[in-house]
Amino acid sequence: MRGEGKITVLVTDDHAMFAQGVVRSLQEEDDIVVVGTAGSVEESVAAARMHAPDVVLMDYELPDGTGVDAAERIKAELPDTKVVMVTSYTDEGVLVRAIEAGCSGYVTKHKVIEEVVSAVRAAAAGEALISPAMLARLLPKLRPTKRGVGADLTSREIEVLSLLAEGLANQAIADKLVISVHTVRHHVQNIITKLQAHSKLEAVATAAREGIIRYP
Repeated sequence: MRGEGKITVLVTDDHAMFAQGVVRSLQEEDDIVVVGTAGSVEESVAAARMHAPDVVLMDYELPDGTGVDAAERIKAELPDTKVVMVTSYTDEGVLVRAIEAGCSGYVTKHKVIEEVVSAVRAAAAGEALISPAMLARLLPKLRPTKRGVGADLTSREIEVLSLLAEGLANQAIADKLVISVHTVRHHVQNIITKLQAHSKLEAVATAAREGIIRYP
């Protein structure tokens, strides 16, 4: 449910008090609308189907599985929805799974209240919520790709990829290359498809690992 210029958000967490705190923080912002809450994988997937939110804030530990399980299902049905993992862990295995599931990045649980608004806005704008240093650490642990993946990328797509790796959002890339945001989105979708990725973040990681671009 894309809402009249506002960012729509689904909050998924099985701890009601924590979820309420996140919702309250978001509701204070004029450009953000919380369209629902969920407390499990199944509830999150069902709510995402119903509301098609711009962003899902996803707790990692849920009663019937993990946030990664939910993210994989949501991204399969709603590829335009951005999923941000909210986790108490900085375990690299968890973060690798989140990237491979198509998540836009993560926010640590102890900082989520203070960072949630900026995280939602960044995710909605297509930015990756992970530091260059952390992504560099994770690159060797991501699933190997098929040989030759990305060989058909155009020079313009590689240029866009390099700017994504610098952390630029679509509008900033459009401004830098003097092209429309629509054209940038088209390039990004082609990049994701050609790199067999699920998100811009995974596409950047794959391109860096394959030597297509240099990662900062």
